[in-house]
Amino acid sequence: MPAYLTKFLPFLRWFPMKGDTLKADFMAGLTVALVLIPQSMAYAQLAGLPAYYGLYAAFLPVAVAALWGSSNQLGTGPVAVVSLLTASSLAVLAAPGSDNFIALAIMLALLVGVIQLLLGVFKLGVIVNFLSHPVIVGFTNAAAIIIALSQVSKLFGVPMGRSEHFINDIVGVFRLIGETHMPTLAIGLLAIAIMWGIKKYMPKLPGVLIAVVVTTLLSWGIGFERNAEGKLEQIADPELMAVVQQGMAAAQRVDELNAQVSAKMDELKAAEKAEGEASIGVVRAEAALALLRINLHEAETAFAKEKAAVRNLRVVRSVDANGATLAIYAADHAPQGVPLDEARYRLNKLSAKGFKLVGGGEVVGTIPEGLPSIQMPSFNLDALGSLLSVALVISLVGFMEAISIAKAVAAKTKERIDPNQELIGQGLANMVGSFSQAFPVSGSFSRTAVNMNSGARTGLSSVITTLFVLLTLLFLTPLLYHLPQAVLAAIIIMAVVGLVNFKAVKHAWQASRHDGTAAVATFFATLAFAPHLDNGIMVGAGLALGLYLYRTMSPRVAVLGRYKDGTLRDIKVNPDLPTSKNVVAIRFDGSLYFANVPYFEDAMLEAVSRHPDAKYVLVVGDAINELDASGEEVIHHLVERLKGAGITLVFSGLKKQVLDVMRATGLFEAIGQDNIFATVNQAITAIYERLGEEAADDLFCMVAPAGATQTS
Repeated sequence: MPAYLTKFLPFLRWFPMKGDTLKADFMAGLTVALVLIPQSMAYAQLAGLPAYYGLYAAFLPVAVAALWGSSNQLGTGPVAVVSLLTASSLAVLAAPGSDNFIALAIMLALLVGVIQLLLGVFKLGVIVNFLSHPVIVGFTNAAAIIIALSQVSKLFGVPMGRSEHFINDIVGVFRLIGETHMPTLAIGLLAIAIMWGIKKYMPKLPGVLIAVVVTTLLSWGIGFERNAEGKLEQIADPELMAVVQQGMAAAQRVDELNAQVSAKMDELKAAEKAEGEASIGVVRAEAALALLRINLHEAETAFAKEKAAVRNLRVVRSVDANGATLAIYAADHAPQGVPLDEARYRLNKLSAKGFKLVGGGEVVGTIPEGLPSIQMPSFNLDALGSLLSVALVISLVGFMEAISIAKAVAAKTKERIDPNQELIGQGLANMVGSFSQAFPVSGSFSRTAVNMNSGARTGLSSVITTLFVLLTLLFLTPLLYHLPQAVLAAIIIMAVVGLVNFKAVKHAWQASRHDGTAAVATFFATLAFAPHLDNGIMVGAGLALGLYLYRTMSPRVAVLGRYKDGTLRDIKVNPDLPTSKNVVAIRFDGSLYFANVPYFEDAMLEAVSRHPDAKYVLVVGDAINELDASGEEVIHHLVERLKGAGITLVFSGLKKQVLDVMRATGLFEAIGQDNIFATVNQAITAIYERLGEEAADDLFCMVAPAGATQTS
């Protein structure tokens, strides 16, 4: 196969394909599909979207990533961390599940795809190194805990609020534990038990699929969902009517203020275009908009209280012979002799238009049949600024997750992974996904492991997975109606439990206190900033970069003495080593750049001050890998200053890139070619030849034996 073809069409490397390879890929693709379909629905809800959008994200992106990626086993699609980042970033811009929220999620997928594609095309995969491993470890642990806690409300069948403080939301959930819907909890725990038991005792079986099938059949058989539509005029209890009317009025107020805010924003844009940003009209519009937003916040707070009050009510309903609602009563005030159905209901989904009667557990419900429509994502310029930073974080985090998984698999399969090609694959997957109504996707550790363990040999297995998702979208969605929401929560909890790895944080701490600090700080920052997880990882990345600069600002500077084997070693480690009054030998273990040149200069001058009779200062430069303009300027200054004091500055072991900078700036000539040596032994020999009889009795003048190396 011509190299230029496989460069642009990487999937051509799969061919020609043997029959046993095709069979292995088919079975692996089917196995992954059985895991992916229920998982994708769960992750869609984690992302704040209706469950069926997970099937859209599990459709085309899975195949595209495999076709244009470099890994033969990487399974792409919805993943927990990226789904949570999507939800947390968009929740401040729109109500989760709303049409605007869905449009923003699809737009976010496009932005993530464009960023990843550009990084891959321009071979900038190394940019992911800005997110160090300790930062990712801290973030992943915190994100896994947040993801698991976010599903507790669905597992217990109690509502969970959404505010600017995730911890407060979780506390609110645990306060409602007394209102647990026991059938919901039971079916969720059953799903967890099935998945855990199969993973432990029969790991080759698709535990997720079995749990979904068993609980869905059980849900259908026992009538797990007992919901009914409710209308305000059906409420026969005056006190109940007043509470519900008050809640609906609060919802109406929120809707009206949202409409006013939207209209005022349009007015502000028009004023900016017509009059300029500093005009009186713009200032007035901004003031009016700020006031409306204050009013909206107050209205939303009031509505939240009304919803909580309504949610705590329990009602019953009288029905006709066909089971249709005739009247709704407070559970404790139902009149005698009125035919009631057997369920007690909660008033849920309160809005300006009405409410829903919930008497059982929550299920997935109706899933639209057919394929997602292929269309250009709607582009919201107002939200673009807010989404760009989040898109960058998701691009880097998602790619780091994908490339880490791909490399781990490649180490076992002995294949080569191209990070830039993988970026192109992930970028195209997200871009194509945005045109088919998908939210951001990435590589999945669990599904990649399933794919590899099922015998996948090429990316064709992922294409086959896509075909099974296609069949599901076309023909099987009605079978998922009775799938309990608690089971989706259980799937997510079981998936993220494996992401919690505190041993990795401990390992980072043992390797370096700075790395450990970055991991721990990222962990707590992510928890503290939740639901705004992007803030947590940005704090961690900034701290890791700051700690790196701090480390390199004060690198090791060793004054050297002569060891018995002839090598030069640090006198702090070996305090009894002989030194010379004529020569000060110093080793600088770090690059010379703007952040540490003041430290280098101070260390040099301090060493000279402690050896007032020294005539030469030898800088052992084997560890100097870089020299920038600031470093060159300081060395130039030191050469002149020491020369004025009768001291010659000599260098040994300088690397080519350092010498290139010296030659380009004239520093090489200022130091003098006769003061720059390839090895430390050559430098010392030349220095003592110049000193002659003056240093005849100097113990330091021994030259290291051939083959000896400098240590410590």
